[in-house]
Amino acid sequence: MKWTLILWSLVVLQRIWEIGVAKQNGEWIRRRGGQEIGGEHYPLIVGVHVLFFLGILVEMFLYHATSPSWWWLPFTLFIGVQALRYWSIRSLGRFWNTRIWVIPNTPIERKGPYRYMRHPNYVAVVTEFLVFPLLFGAYVTCIVMTFVNILVLVLLRIPMEEKALQEVSLSLNEEEMEYTGGLFSRWDQEPS
Repeated sequence: MKWTLILWSLVVLQRIWEIGVAKQNGEWIRRRGGQEIGGEHYPLIVGVHVLFFLGILVEMFLYHATSPSWWWLPFTLFIGVQALRYWSIRSLGRFWNTRIWVIPNTPIERKGPYRYMRHPNYVAVVTEFLVFPLLFGAYVTCIVMTFVNILVLVLLRIPMEEKALQEVSLSLNEEEMEYTGGLFSRWDQEPS
């Protein structure tokens, strides 16, 4: 169980570090005339993530969840999704954030994984919610929190982010929104 606590702690520290990066990026965006959209739902996003990590601990200590013999499979997926996560963060650079920040009249980024997916970071987060608890044998957290996270993303976060981007993006026409809208971009055509 010792290695699982070390891994859990490292991922929690990673998230805390990312919040610090997001705060710095948010200040950088604000100084350039950016504005935060939907800040009132941010505590819900944080709450889902806190419950996710607490759920794993509860299952480990109160219900004695243990890593399955096939732990290497979710671990491999988790490492792979970290690559997608950091490719996304690096591609957005100073524009990456855990909040929704927009700068009026700014084009939508289409670098890195954003050339293929509209929200690669959310794909990474959903996959993490699915596979990370499996490393600990935390099956209830896996099922419940993955479902809750998907609901929050699909019903609240992604629509709010899409609307904010559409309202402030530089010369974003209907064809480009069709190309970039939703979770995945259209694979069959580039925007004109």
